[in-house]
Amino acid sequence: MTTSNSDNRKLLSALCHGSSLFSWAVASIGIPIAVMLLTEDTVVKDNAKEALNFQINMIIYWVICFVLMFVLIGFPLMFVLGVITLIMPIIAMIQVASEPDRPYRYPFVIHFL
Repeated sequence: MTTSNSDNRKLLSALCHGSSLFSWAVASIGIPIAVMLLTEDTVVKDNAKEALNFQINMIIYWVICFVLMFVLIGFPLMFVLGVITLIMPIIAMIQVASEPDRPYRYPFVIHFL
């Protein structure tokens, strides 16, 4: 693999994982889908799928926390989920930058794709 390919892989993989930091729904779901459709690199596609799975899971967890707000347990869970939503993509971006040949896997994520 050439340096240019490795740099491209790092950039696209980090972009997929970091897209959740740009916006809540549009970029966080749209960027990984676009990268998944446009690239032929299997590692980048795996990272895009993982980032998309993470976003789908976070949306489901946010809805569950919103429902649980009516019994007051949702408030602390929303705080924890907010921290997870912020920290996990940063960890994923660091991981794909340091190991570009291996796709990152989020812990405790249900894989839909």
